Amino acid sequence: MKSTRRDWIRTASFAAVGSMMMPKRLLGGVQNVPEADKQSVRDYEQPLFDIPSQISSPVVIESIELYKNGSEYFVFTRSKDGAQGLTATKQLTDFIPIFKSLVAPHFIGRDARNIETLVDDVYRANYKIAGQPFWCPVAYIEQSILDMLGKVAGKSVAQLCGGKVRDEMDVYLSGAGRNTTAEQEVDVYVKTAALTGAKGVKFKIGGRMSGNKDAAPGRTDALLKIARKELGDKMILMADANGSYDPYHAIKVGHLLEELGYYFFEEPCPWQNYSETQTVARALKIPVAFGEQDSSLWQFLWMLDNSVMDIVQPDINYHGGFIRTKRVAKMAEKIGMKIIPHNTQTGVTSVNILQFSGCTPNAEPLMEYPCRGEQKREDWYSPNFIIKEGKIKIPDTPGMGVAIDSDHIKKSTLVATIDKAKGMSNN
Repeated sequence: MKSTRRDWIRTASFAAVGSMMMPKRLLGGVQNVPEADKQSVRDYEQPLFDIPSQISSPVVIESIELYKNGSEYFVFTRSKDGAQGLTATKQLTDFIPIFKSLVAPHFIGRDARNIETLVDDVYRANYKIAGQPFWCPVAYIEQSILDMLGKVAGKSVAQLCGGKVRDEMDVYLSGAGRNTTAEQEVDVYVKTAALTGAKGVKFKIGGRMSGNKDAAPGRTDALLKIARKELGDKMILMADANGSYDPYHAIKVGHLLEELGYYFFEEPCPWQNYSETQTVARALKIPVAFGEQDSSLWQFLWMLDNSVMDIVQPDINYHGGFIRTKRVAKMAEKIGMKIIPHNTQTGVTSVNILQFSGCTPNAEPLMEYPCRGEQKREDWYSPNFIIKEGKIKIPDTPGMGVAIDSDHIKKSTLVATIDKAKGMSNN
């Protein structure tokens, strides 16, 4: 038990952060439930949204198209009745064969209103390849379908999927690197925090899956200390080790983070070694954040049951989309835990985490957003998600809430068309 944790958190600088604290108790796995109370369907597997009650007629998916423009990809979904959904994404280049041949064809001819079932079915059909190369394509197609459904219903995705619970999100800056000196890296975020008014900053420490090696001798200790000094006591500071340490070294770094008043310690040990992360979480007062790399609902349930982390942190894309991440939020809510999704998306591609946070009551209103300087405005989509006074507004227009210029899509290259008539057409 970490009974001193609530007192330890720096609530004076950001009162909502204190709500992160949760009781340490089991979720009640099937093995602990009396026979009469056992269910064939787990609580988190129960339907989350009743979309058919919001859209009376079937929305049958006729085609899915994939476009590319520079580093951006666009997923365009059409229904037989002419409804359309469009979403922008990144991180797809290496996953295109899976997108075209294994994921997208599964959705053709199906009623989009049953999106929860469709996401489960595509997993069952491809469970042997589950992982980021599989789940990212699922997430991107799901997002395009949700955009279409929201437009049909005349609701934002947040309103469609549970109802909007907030209108804006506080931001903590991320995107830090390890190829700078401690002084250079802190200077980047001193300047960016001043430009954006951001409430917090997350720094990269260690060497990334490095077996306890630092990116440069003494860099981690220097960075952590300089950041607190230069950014001040009111700034919420976090540290991400990307699996750099064994438990002994992680606990040592964790004690320094505690002394300096950092808010959380992310992924201290290699992500697949749950027992090491659990050991660190139990030894420290500072909350341990974990879950970015995971894509198994069963593993999330086990980790929450066994207090592997204090802050659950799935990535909406890596984990397979909006619906599956809502299920993790449901697991966490059952034990009073908040969820802070991991996020690497900015601009037009960041709308998924905004819509998710907008309709998830136990999402901590402190969102990760990569930013290392001046924010760039684009003229081919709106709104531009610009941090103002440390906040980003959640769009409430129908669908995902982003309008993408049709001329920008016309300038893009058609990568693939998947439909029932053609099976799969490679372009």
